[in-house]
Amino acid sequence: MREGSLDAPTRHKIDWNNPDFYDEQKLDDELRRVFDICHGCRRCFNLCDSFPRLFDLIDESETEELDAVASADFKPVVDACTLCDMCFMTKCPYVPPHEFDLDFPHLMLRYRAVEKKKGLDKFAARQLSKTDRNGKLAAPVAPLANWATKTSNGLTRGVMEATLNIDRHAALPKYQSKSLVDRAKENPLEINKDAPAYGRKAVIYATCFGNYNNPAPGEATRKVLARNGIETEVVYPGCCGMPLMEQGDLKSVAANAEKVAAELGPWIDKGYEVIALVSSCALMLKFEWPLLLPESKAVERLSKSTFDVAEYVVDFAKKEGMAEGMQPLDDSVAVHLACHARAQNMGAKGAEVIRLIPESKVSVVERCSGHGGSWGIMKGNFETALKVGKPAAKTALTSKAKYIASECPLAAEHLMQGIEKLDSEAVTAKAALHPIELLAKAYGLE
Repeated sequence: MREGSLDAPTRHKIDWNNPDFYDEQKLDDELRRVFDICHGCRRCFNLCDSFPRLFDLIDESETEELDAVASADFKPVVDACTLCDMCFMTKCPYVPPHEFDLDFPHLMLRYRAVEKKKGLDKFAARQLSKTDRNGKLAAPVAPLANWATKTSNGLTRGVMEATLNIDRHAALPKYQSKSLVDRAKENPLEINKDAPAYGRKAVIYATCFGNYNNPAPGEATRKVLARNGIETEVVYPGCCGMPLMEQGDLKSVAANAEKVAAELGPWIDKGYEVIALVSSCALMLKFEWPLLLPESKAVERLSKSTFDVAEYVVDFAKKEGMAEGMQPLDDSVAVHLACHARAQNMGAKGAEVIRLIPESKVSVVERCSGHGGSWGIMKGNFETALKVGKPAAKTALTSKAKYIASECPLAAEHLMQGIEKLDSEAVTAKAALHPIELLAKAYGLE
């Protein structure tokens, strides 16, 4: 045995079809084994609120050891996990292949899957996870929906807090009347045949957020790639299932994976590479789906063909080169490296994208925004999310950058709320954008 490991972390398949996966006694035994190791290490104390909650439980128990903590008290620890994967990727010295074999996020996922199987998942969270349904229903009444969800609307946000437990102060995604897929169909782009990367083809997986909530990164991606000679198509077979995964609904995630992989397969056959617009969705396609469906050849093939959008830009920039025509931005950029981008183990691609812009001045923000998907908007979680994200907000604020960019648009919005809490005037001088939008700006395409 050795203390810690210097090996690259590896992950086991998620054995969600095995009845033992849902055995509550076996789950409790594994929780206690892992929590006891965490208690003895505590290296992860400053990542999220799960670990402080766990350590407080132990420290305040009669023996100050895990044996005096009731299993029923574990739930707040599990509830605080946002599945950001940062403990697994950056902190824990005991992840596989170490013999202690710790995977804290996937253990929390298992706990939630057991809750889901028992029907203990919450109504509001279950409804929020139905992103495709919500996007389609909101589109015809998008202005009304956006009015109702504004944080300044005390009437409707108060009702939402009382009925759905959504914190009235948490910023919520806006809805669009016209989807990204429809916008792309209506606005074909001319391909620059003189660009070094001419001949490449990419299918842009719109993601539920890019299709229904924020089409700007997708539109910027289309324009930047067209300028660089790359033919694109925008498709959206359905959600990647990350919101469902947060609720432990692994069966639905697997169903989504099979559907999306089947519909994207023919594009891969035609020589298209796949680009995911949101880092969480890229993580699902590249890493989580193959762990849920390890026997699926379609999922495996899609995984090997998928790029995060920032990763894709850096790839063709290094291999073929960028088209000419970029101009310097008018100020510096603070780039937030989203947790689910970091969990892809691809490097700081968001920052690399900005450095492609002439005379770019880049500050890197390498801490969690605290948002955690639907977790961070709930009453009782929002203030904790701001606390977790405070170091990132403070770093972005002190950089004095005009632009705040993040690979995750949800993280960007939450980061802006954190900055506003630190300095209400500073937020007016900043803009939360995806790095690809700033690249489009440098090309004069925005």
